[in-house]
Amino acid sequence: MTLTNTPTDDASDPKYLTLSHQLAARIRAGEWQRGRLPTVREIADEYGTSSFTASRALGVLQKQGLVETRERSGCYARPPAAATVETWGLVLRVTPGPWREASEAASRVGFERVAAEDGVRFVRAPTAAAEVVETLVEAKAGGVAFLPSRVSDVTMREDEAFLAACRAAGLPVVLLDRNLRGVGRPLEYDLVASDHVEGGRRCTRHLLDLGRRAVACVVASPTTSHADREAGYLAEVQAARAAGAAEPLVLAVPPGTPPGEEYGWLADRLLEKGADGVLCYQDYIAVGLILELLRRGVRVPRDVAVVGCDDLPIGSTFSLGVTTYAYPAAEIARWAVRLLRARVAHPAGPPAKVHLPGRLVVRNSTAPA
Repeated sequence: MTLTNTPTDDASDPKYLTLSHQLAARIRAGEWQRGRLPTVREIADEYGTSSFTASRALGVLQKQGLVETRERSGCYARPPAAATVETWGLVLRVTPGPWREASEAASRVGFERVAAEDGVRFVRAPTAAAEVVETLVEAKAGGVAFLPSRVSDVTMREDEAFLAACRAAGLPVVLLDRNLRGVGRPLEYDLVASDHVEGGRRCTRHLLDLGRRAVACVVASPTTSHADREAGYLAEVQAARAAGAAEPLVLAVPPGTPPGEEYGWLADRLLEKGADGVLCYQDYIAVGLILELLRRGVRVPRDVAVVGCDDLPIGSTFSLGVTTYAYPAAEIARWAVRLLRARVAHPAGPPAKVHLPGRLVVRNSTAPA
């Protein structure tokens, strides 16, 4: 089953959900203790919304165990001890490197937001190992949100062992942003990810619309996130061939390249092929490439326009400012919880795949040719 969510951001949440978050925060703060909540009409008047919206918001709180409805009496806040706190595991296997902490934070921030707004608890684990599964079981986690490693076949086998331990313990798993490493690997677990195909298309179309004609794409691993982004890139470049765009140029840094030397390798290939635009698989690769091009006297963005992905802090704080495709962290976290709940309720169903749109953020690393 594949679901593609319509474009949204936090500001476009349904009104009743936004209202439920606001009321939940007041309940957890003890504003009503165990007393009666305002009526539906009183809530609607206070927040300037309809009675229907207020009623739906209270229905959400009832499902969350934060309020109880008493016949002919109204809604009452439940005492904190009576409210059930959902607990889920969170394991993020972010690629090692100088920007590992920032990359992990980009994924983690969405779960922190969901925890704060919805009262969900996430038990974070630093690695994927059998003892981690034991810790999650002891914490009474109902399932695991898991970002698999993309680094190597060795880490892939570690991930497989971790998932086997989860399965043995009866813990459902939802994969975050990518399937396990491997070309053409079938999907065996639920997956919620940024729409990398659409991201590749939008970033490439942005460069082409700026008048760039020789646009390249940088990938690194045999994972669905890189393959999907490449697919979106190829679709846009091929469609633009009739308008004079050059042939596609996909660049993958050779395995074993010493850290730091990948930027020189990429710059050599781009200049050799006469590329005037490039899509990088993450912002830190874009920044490293920009610095290498500037060192060689290549003007960015005048000579070569550069786009990154994920909207990491390095891209927004870099003096040039990196155009990027932002990672929908909060929506991914929300859907991860939804998929875990659905998997607990229906353990035998087929794997579900949810793609969520990101957002193109234009900065100074791209400009018209």
